[in-house]
Amino acid sequence: MLRRTDLRAHPLPSTTVLRGLLPRTETDVDAVLHQVRPIVDAVRERGVDAALEYAERFDKVRPSGIRVPAATLRGALSALDDGVRAALETSIERARKVHADQRRTDIVTTVVPGGTVTERFVPVRRVGLYVPGGRAVYPSSVVMNVVPAQEAGVESLVVASPPQAEHGGLPHPTILAACALLGVEEVWAAGGAQGIALLAHGGTDTDGTELEVVDVVTGPGNVYVTAAKRLLRGLIGIDAEAGTTEIAVLADDSADAVHVAADLISQAEHDPAAASVLVTTSDALADAVDAELARQVPETKHSERIRTALTGPQSGTVLVSDLDDGVAVVDAYAAEHLEIQTVDARAVARRVRNAGAVFVGPWSPVSLGDYCAGSNHVLPTGGCARHSAGLSVQTFLRGVHVVDYSEEALRDVAEAVVVLSGAEDLPAHGQAVTARFRS
Repeated sequence: MLRRTDLRAHPLPSTTVLRGLLPRTETDVDAVLHQVRPIVDAVRERGVDAALEYAERFDKVRPSGIRVPAATLRGALSALDDGVRAALETSIERARKVHADQRRTDIVTTVVPGGTVTERFVPVRRVGLYVPGGRAVYPSSVVMNVVPAQEAGVESLVVASPPQAEHGGLPHPTILAACALLGVEEVWAAGGAQGIALLAHGGTDTDGTELEVVDVVTGPGNVYVTAAKRLLRGLIGIDAEAGTTEIAVLADDSADAVHVAADLISQAEHDPAAASVLVTTSDALADAVDAELARQVPETKHSERIRTALTGPQSGTVLVSDLDDGVAVVDAYAAEHLEIQTVDARAVARRVRNAGAVFVGPWSPVSLGDYCAGSNHVLPTGGCARHSAGLSVQTFLRGVHVVDYSEEALRDVAEAVVVLSGAEDLPAHGQAVTARFRS
């Protein structure tokens, strides 16, 4: 089922060449910008009216308003299945434990006697947290967005999620219940590019309530959501331009083919364009995984979607000579999710530089991280793990330098400031210092 790329015949090529040889989902945001720009412009100009019109067009329902009533949130939580509630509570508890440890304290550096620089970590004031709809329901994404924002100390947050025709123009009730469970009081029935634009530009709801703009928008979404983020970046901060989900598994002949196949399937379940990549030193394992895929895929609920993903150009098996080459390949690929299923998996995992999250050994599947590991599942895709990190408390904090110098501390460095200002042909910078010492 998985097409194969054999990199064993020669020494590995350069990283630049290697990236071009590996399977990869292609998310062409540029190709949809011309479709998304008019939507963003319309919401900027006409606010809620435009957002509701686009909801009617794309979501096949026109909500009566954008903001979900508080009573509806409470009702959704009351109606939530007890088992689902308990599982969400477990997910929340573990996520809080991990994200609470990410909080940072102010750092005071005494540069010279009388001269300090303090780095304060200040949360952004208001954030918009996007939770997608579409093929699946993602209460877990509510947890992964809300918990780090709350732990960072964000004082105002709103969750936006697409309205559902089958739920009377409201977001899915499980999404609403998860919000209520987390103490979120503001939820908008707004999805897609128009939802992102509304978070950035705000407006007036149908009942006259102000929909306040946000400072940062986070959360995954489709290519249209990503394009809206790109167009609005600068007016708002964003976490990343997320693409379709992906998994890479680095495995040797010690790996269990049943586990590997199940894990590749689990991510392919998300989307026909999802990427599932096996990097292995073992022909025998590659053959066994193919046999397991042939057995397991027909037994899954979303077998057609999974088969499309696994047989697409974005998925495949990469054969390497040894684990050194395997590590080089997965570093070049920079997967959103990377599993290490090898002998001494912990040691191999420590050698990996580029991954959104690393899952070590046979008992740490990606699906654990999706829900209940305590880690965050909003992660960089499309190779962006080379330079970007997943969602965390840091996403919602800004480092602000506070400079506090005494007269003597400034006098001590005044000459250096004057010299450097002259070297840059900005003499007024130096004069702003020397003016303070004229008698």
